[in-house]
Amino acid sequence: MRLSCNRYHLLIIAILIVSAFSHLWNVAGFPDIFFDEGVYMRRAMHVLNGQSPQEGSFYDHPLFGQTFLAGILGSIGYPHSLSPSGDASSISMLYVVPRVIMGLLAVADTFLIYKIAGKRYGQNAAWVSAVLFAVMPMSWIFRRILLDSILLPFLLLSIWAALHSKDSKHVTWLVLLSGVCLGLAVFTKIPAFTMIPLVGGIVFFGNTKRFKLLTLLLLPVILIPLLWPLQSIETGHFNYWVHDVFYFQTHRVGGSDLNYITKSFMQMDPALFWLSAAGIGFAAIRRDYFVLGWFVPFVIFLYAINYNQYFYWIPVIPVMCIAAAVLIVRLFEKIPRKKISHAGTIILVLGVCAFGMVGLVKLITTDMTSAEYAATAFVVNQPIHNDTSILASPTYTWIFSDVFHKKNVPLDYSQILSYPVNTTKVVLVADPHFIIDINRGKQLVDMYNSTQLVATFDDDISKYDTDHYPFKSLYSTTEGKHIEIRVKN
Repeated sequence: MRLSCNRYHLLIIAILIVSAFSHLWNVAGFPDIFFDEGVYMRRAMHVLNGQSPQEGSFYDHPLFGQTFLAGILGSIGYPHSLSPSGDASSISMLYVVPRVIMGLLAVADTFLIYKIAGKRYGQNAAWVSAVLFAVMPMSWIFRRILLDSILLPFLLLSIWAALHSKDSKHVTWLVLLSGVCLGLAVFTKIPAFTMIPLVGGIVFFGNTKRFKLLTLLLLPVILIPLLWPLQSIETGHFNYWVHDVFYFQTHRVGGSDLNYITKSFMQMDPALFWLSAAGIGFAAIRRDYFVLGWFVPFVIFLYAINYNQYFYWIPVIPVMCIAAAVLIVRLFEKIPRKKISHAGTIILVLGVCAFGMVGLVKLITTDMTSAEYAATAFVVNQPIHNDTSILASPTYTWIFSDVFHKKNVPLDYSQILSYPVNTTKVVLVADPHFIIDINRGKQLVDMYNSTQLVATFDDDISKYDTDHYPFKSLYSTTEGKHIEIRVKN
């Protein structure tokens, strides 16, 4: 299957338009606003307010994610440029803007996947990879404001630069670019270090000055993330950094194991899961170290930490799409008659993508957030004074404190496990995440029982058949299912 250069250009433009629809349509309504999204927005606001990117003395993730997000938001005058008010539609815009940024990053990811697959496997595999990434239902997770979504374009750019360094006149600059991008990916979230063997192998085996270029690659990969422990030393918190990185992160509880998130992937997007599983198996048979070097170390890491969530798949979804695309293209290339091979590839890819796109559209046109926006607006419009504390998850607290400047707002409700509430009155936002966490300590149970219910907000998901595809994904979008506003006077 050979298409002219101009046709390939038109094809990738069409794929990018579809990707933009997939990742930007109805970001206000789908998916729900997740607990972790509030954490990263709160940290970005911390930077926007002129404070350190390290929030407090808890060291769970490096510093680049919130710095990057704050830099983009600050460049557009966020949040003041939105003129936020206390109505739900205005509050929704506070999340729409960063989610649009995530969607644009996903569109950039689509293009980088196309370029990477094209360089490694040819144009046919390139467009199939890109279209799978753009339209399959699992792509909805890239809408969330997550560190994984932020690091991915840097990881992809690192791989692209490493691939293009081979036989290039600008090999030094490309290797340096690759190292800087990979260093920034690790400086966003530590698991990106599992990609060092992949990128290092591409540079080492693809160039003649192997050791010199490998050293050039590794210098920024090591030095950039070192800024994190150096910051802890500078603030006198290095002992906290050591504890949180080497003990807390390896002894976390409450997450899922690799088997569970694998089943979740299979239920959310069965077509992509089985195609990519077959593609990775095909790569193993062919000893394709590019696919295996990208996928296997990361999965081993997920297995080792034994604390996972469904969106942890984000760094390897691109290679899963590439592996599936290579399998499809190579199998149809075995057909001797080129016209049949050409038509067969197009029919299969369009069939898979139509199946995926229908499922994705059904998901992204749902409303999973209205209760969260309404609950936020309700609290914002209450006459809350300095004698009242507001307890809520990070989904809400940064809006209360950093946008509407409410006083006595802990970072999240779990802080009362360590520090008692110092006001006589309390407003409690008891969302599904609070109910999950309520048994973490007696203080949370007592706080819930000591408050009176004044309002409830609900997103009804019962109208969707969550036992079957594609709505099984909605099990991961229930933070707005039932929210109680409770007060203690």
